[in-house]
Amino acid sequence: MGLRRRQVLAGIMGLGGLFVASSVPNRGNGLLPYGSRPARLVFPPVTAGRELSPRRPGRVDVLDGTLTSVAWIDETGRPLPGALSPDLRTWISSEPLGYGHTYTASAVANGETGEVNATAVFTTVRPDALTGVAFRSNNLLDLQDGETYGVGLVLVAHFDEAVDRAAAERALQVATEPAVPGAWYWLDDRNAHWRPENYHTPGTRITVAANLFGVRLGEGLYGRDDQRVSVVIGPSHVAIADDNTKHIQVFENGNLVRTMPTSMGRGGTAVVGGRLLSFWTHPGVYTVLDKKSVVSMDSSSYGLPVNSGLGYRESINNAVRISHDGIYLHELAATVWAQGNTNVSHGCLNLSPADAAWYFDFAEPGDIVEVRNTGGNPLDIWQGGDWTISWPDWQHGSALA
Repeated sequence: MGLRRRQVLAGIMGLGGLFVASSVPNRGNGLLPYGSRPARLVFPPVTAGRELSPRRPGRVDVLDGTLTSVAWIDETGRPLPGALSPDLRTWISSEPLGYGHTYTASAVANGETGEVNATAVFTTVRPDALTGVAFRSNNLLDLQDGETYGVGLVLVAHFDEAVDRAAAERALQVATEPAVPGAWYWLDDRNAHWRPENYHTPGTRITVAANLFGVRLGEGLYGRDDQRVSVVIGPSHVAIADDNTKHIQVFENGNLVRTMPTSMGRGGTAVVGGRLLSFWTHPGVYTVLDKKSVVSMDSSSYGLPVNSGLGYRESINNAVRISHDGIYLHELAATVWAQGNTNVSHGCLNLSPADAAWYFDFAEPGDIVEVRNTGGNPLDIWQGGDWTISWPDWQHGSALA
């Protein structure tokens, strides 16, 4: 007589929810010794009514036996590629399951009691929408892998859609070498900023990653793909503009390398066209956003008409931008007489042609500019004032705080 066997497909067993199939021999016929163990096929755990994560691979394990064949076939008939382990006890796919699939998984194994085969059906999440993330620097331009930035670099995670902040933050990872703790601060449901408590140490390597694929980020909203970028922190460039002295001291790695007379915002406010305009250089910690050798500056761009008596429109040389609302360190020969003694600008920091040219060559994105002892409200985060926020308040801006 041949060995009599029958296939048994067990349902969800135990807390792990493993699908298990095994042969159940007739030990009463004397052909199989008592104690013989049938092979048991183990499929991925599934909680009742739940789909498999698109991020996970397909997998089949065997207990008390070896696998002879495994296939995961999707709804189109495409087999999921994969390979057996050297001991023939595990099969794992070489790619994740992906979104919106229905797989028929089948496997065959051999054990002490003979051959066992089983089939199971699995589905994966079908999102209503997908969202991605872009990693940017303070200047809102995408970080360039391997590039060097200043010690005031703030990482920006910008999502395509509004997301669940806590779920998104759990998927974001920042690693620094050497290790330094930091925190995410959410501006709104699409933008989170990351920084440590103090300026970065020169030479630090920062790697930021978003493991979004397969992650639920909102009602019906899932991550499109994973992202990763690594950057390096360059020399420490810190400029301190003090309104008490009306000079800017520039330090490189803690050493004073230049002192520059300046003329900052004249101060005060005015209502123009129904808008309240401020002419202060707001106190706080700025970072260098970008620089251009020639910039066209037009006061009408922020609501101050050129013909208002206070307005202007002119081309400015050697302009280093330090705020999102248009504060620059720039050349202005017409105010050299005031530089070092009188504030006459609309908010920018005016420099002599020689000093402006030197600072233009010296400054890099992420460098620090600290403005001290001026009037007006402190620099706000929307203007680029990430470092102006106290560390405890910054930590409270985390969705996981």
